[in-house]
Amino acid sequence: MIIRLFTKKSILWRNYLQLAKAKEVQLYLWSVCLSVFFLFYNGGFVILPHSLLKIPRNFAIIILGISADSGGRALRHGGNVWEGQPADWLDFSANLRPEGTPAWVMDTMRAALSQACYYPDRAMRAARAGLALYLGVDENCVLPTAGGAAAIDLTLGVRRGAVHVQQPTFGEYAERAKAHGRRVASNQAIQADDTVVVCNPNNPTGTLLSPNDVLRMHRDVRNSGGELIVDEAFIDYCTDATVRHHVQDGLTVVGSLTKILCIPGVRLGYICAAPEQIARLQERAVTWSLNVLASAIAAELPRHQAEIAADAQANQARAERFARCLQEMGVRVTAGRVPFLLADFGHDMTKTVQHLRAQRILVRTCDSFGLPANYLRLAVKTDAENDLLMAALDKENFDAR
Repeated sequence: MIIRLFTKKSILWRNYLQLAKAKEVQLYLWSVCLSVFFLFYNGGFVILPHSLLKIPRNFAIIILGISADSGGRALRHGGNVWEGQPADWLDFSANLRPEGTPAWVMDTMRAALSQACYYPDRAMRAARAGLALYLGVDENCVLPTAGGAAAIDLTLGVRRGAVHVQQPTFGEYAERAKAHGRRVASNQAIQADDTVVVCNPNNPTGTLLSPNDVLRMHRDVRNSGGELIVDEAFIDYCTDATVRHHVQDGLTVVGSLTKILCIPGVRLGYICAAPEQIARLQERAVTWSLNVLASAIAAELPRHQAEIAADAQANQARAERFARCLQEMGVRVTAGRVPFLLADFGHDMTKTVQHLRAQRILVRTCDSFGLPANYLRLAVKTDAENDLLMAALDKENFDAR
């Protein structure tokens, strides 16, 4: 557990500088610091009433806004910089466009803000049309969603049979299956009404199946009476592998624009399926589920296809360099055409992860993927940022041995 009470970068330090002239703050500061320390040291985040701490209400709120470091606890998902101050972190846990949100997306959202006082189009016509052109599919075969997670949840809520996933892979499939009361299976025979979910390219390994492999899998699943859902959340980095143009009965594709556009806080995803399936899913979807910002971005996608493709190409060059440098440091790297690397350091990385967090560098542990503690998933960022991570790792010598 890393506790930062009075480093110059800490929230407490900044707030103290602002309030230090207040006599009541000076009187209670030391007791408050001890209280906060014991709260965090015990590994929990407990909000105590200001009366119990015997400090003024406004200062209690400031103190209790400090984030506890999660230490060695498992990250179910990357990008948890909202637990602290986002600008203070170098975040390798979330696989997002390293340059940030593109200028055209920011401009589109600014223009769309004038529509925030109105309900969004419940039929999502502009968003559907934009996505259809961008994805190269018929409008009747696409349904916009509030992010890829919403697409996964919606598609897994249709059938009642088991949901088959092959580990290691994204943990949200199993979580959403359980939320819908469905059994999660692996390496078992497929029965009628079952669902098989495959992530392509896979998260966290980067493994990429060819369209022929996926379609062959669909035939086998269909012959057993099941359905196949293909999660193409990272397909913008390898568009030649998509099967969204082949959707048919029992084959559904879900996707997301979160990664390539760096808009995890906006939520824009989609489902591609046969028209009959899209109609069934739309009936189950929440009304007004797509906000005006996401709708505006979706409508603009076809105009920026070349820019998005160029971003994907730039990622490939950075990923290859990043992987090569890590391999030269003795790390076993699984790399693909994705904005992340799966790195095997050969020993337990728990202490190293904690030390990196102390330097405000966030990496993705892989225990939620079912992998041991010697694995980390590392986002591909700019060359300069990748070099900073490697320097920090080199300083640790990877040697919590």
